[in-house]
Amino acid sequence: MIQLDSILISDDLRDVHFCCDLQQCKGACCVEGDGGAPLEEEEISLLEDYIDEIKLFMVEKGIEEVKKTGIFDYDADGKFVTPLVNGNECCYVFYEDGIARCAIEKAFQEKKIPFPKPLSCHLYPVRIEQLRHGEAVNYHKWSICHKALENGRKLDLPLYRFLEDSLIRKYGRSWYNKLLKLIY
Repeated sequence: MIQLDSILISDDLRDVHFCCDLQQCKGACCVEGDGGAPLEEEEISLLEDYIDEIKLFMVEKGIEEVKKTGIFDYDADGKFVTPLVNGNECCYVFYEDGIARCAIEKAFQEKKIPFPKPLSCHLYPVRIEQLRHGEAVNYHKWSICHKALENGRKLDLPLYRFLEDSLIRKYGRSWYNKLLKLIY
């Protein structure tokens, strides 16, 4: 483990090589699993403010789920998550060329909203765990990402580099620069 301020960072961020390959996985992380993507409380307010812009890119069954459930749901631990359609697909998914993509991210790319997508999605395959006196940054191993591991090894792209933008979004540039010094 690497410790930076009050944050414990798994050695996997340094040792695992990873780069998403959407042509291979087809965005499986958005449509498989048993829980929605974790949401920060602030993200719920943003989703409420911009749901009409996001709906422009959502599929009908996702829009229906938002009407029924709301813009967020709760997981088994009572934490905020994105609602699921049919118990496994994120309600914010749409499909482009057979690939599951994020309607929130699409709305951001089209300059209709000011945030890219939920931070937990931006950070994936890393998950943040709240500790008593800080946080833990851990790599989440999931079999659907085996092509991303192959691609990361081929490109020689360590996980901390693949996640540079999202780690900076979460912790700031200064923190990320300190991480680089600890890793080298």
